[in-house]
Amino acid sequence: MYSTRNWEAAVLAGSALREVEPGEAWHVQRRWFLRRTGFGLGALALRLLGDRPVAASDSPAADPLSAKAPHFPPKARHVIYLHMVGAPSQLDLFDYKPALKKYDGEPCPESVSKGRRFAFIGNNLTLAGSPFVFRRRGQCGQWISDLLPHLAEVADELAVVRSVHTEEINHAPAQMLLHTGFGRGGRPSFGAWVVYGLGSENDNLPAYVVLLSGPKGGAGTSLWSAGFLPSIYQGVEFRSARDPVLFLSNPPGFSMDDRRRVLDAVAALNQHRFQSAGDPEIITRIVQYEKAFRMQMSVPELVDLSRESPATLKMYGVEPGRPSFAANCLLARRLVEQGVRLVELYDSDWDHHNGLATRLPAKCRDVDQAMAALIKDLKHRGLLDQTLVIWGSEFGRTPLRQGADNPKAQPGRDHHKDAFTFWLAGGGVPGGVSVGKTDELGFDIVEEPVHVHDLNATVLHLLGLDHERLTYRYQGREHRLTDVGGHVVQALVG
Repeated sequence: MYSTRNWEAAVLAGSALREVEPGEAWHVQRRWFLRRTGFGLGALALRLLGDRPVAASDSPAADPLSAKAPHFPPKARHVIYLHMVGAPSQLDLFDYKPALKKYDGEPCPESVSKGRRFAFIGNNLTLAGSPFVFRRRGQCGQWISDLLPHLAEVADELAVVRSVHTEEINHAPAQMLLHTGFGRGGRPSFGAWVVYGLGSENDNLPAYVVLLSGPKGGAGTSLWSAGFLPSIYQGVEFRSARDPVLFLSNPPGFSMDDRRRVLDAVAALNQHRFQSAGDPEIITRIVQYEKAFRMQMSVPELVDLSRESPATLKMYGVEPGRPSFAANCLLARRLVEQGVRLVELYDSDWDHHNGLATRLPAKCRDVDQAMAALIKDLKHRGLLDQTLVIWGSEFGRTPLRQGADNPKAQPGRDHHKDAFTFWLAGGGVPGGVSVGKTDELGFDIVEEPVHVHDLNATVLHLLGLDHERLTYRYQGREHRLTDVGGHVVQALVG
């Protein structure tokens, strides 16, 4: 029989297994063992990946998650992505349309609606002006609704893109297209592509963290999946209550020394298996087991928001011990401070087909203060220049009143794929600028259209990555986040 120590010794020696003489001792320092096996992958990683690019540069990485050189000097090193699940109404928040308000309640002209595709709206196509007040904000004069008074305070930090468009008209496919470049499952997410291209700057935390306030989007965990990339690049979901990461804690009666011994033995077994099978998921398993061990010590302290000052908690609107979008914004800042490459926050319940007049203000109260605090806090700490903050959703909302044919219903707005709004701040993006323009009713883009592929190409560019060169060969062809399209929006890169 072979003991675990026999297996370790054989792998370390780089030779076939052999019987160990009775009484023969093997004394191997753990650091040396890990360096020689799972965590100094070197030639193993090169053999594993073959002709696949493992980084933005052409040089192979010793560890799949080690920091990699970008294609060119980046403006941003980190991303905090605020995704409002369900699609908030751009016409009530950022895209001010006085003409739409003027014609509120009137039938939509057939010249505008003919041949247009809607998701759920009925035959009564009635124009719907915004019931909310807009004002010019900041020195730049950015139009922002009164529903976002805190965000209005940082208007000069924002680049507002009012001309984003997509092909998908329903939530899950549109979320997939935005985050993976394809409206169906199976492709790597935006965050997975970023980590694949740039690696991690922290050995004790995941490179890509996901935070939820409310249920997942319609596309579920596919939004942070690695798709056909090695699974080591997928996002790791953190929770804001109880154990931050499921199954991270040791079971009762199991010490850290016990965990260390198990991991050393399992790493040796996995390394031996990799040498015979060459399966990339074995390398993922080795690296992730070790990462989880280090996270056991680093994560609990990181997510303890009580370590923040009372003034900081008040600025974000965090109630200690209560999970919220505000708590996730503060945690995102703490993660970026520790070198986490990308943090995605998903906030739910923005799908306002009805009750817009009450539901939209309630959701804005959930996020407004914390979003503004995040930008202010990053700037105060000298992190905003290197951290790109992105706000948006899978599509927008129609200039039509959904529910107009039911006088008892509280009206809302249907899905609108042809024109919606994103904003970006920090990370090399010029503040106080506006990109793109829609027509007087908000139906169509009339200046500087920005497809979701263009948006992704631009974000990758800000991170120092050429979206046409960041590729992975799968099923006989090179794939990329922007599929076969996309161009960098020059107004957003300074």
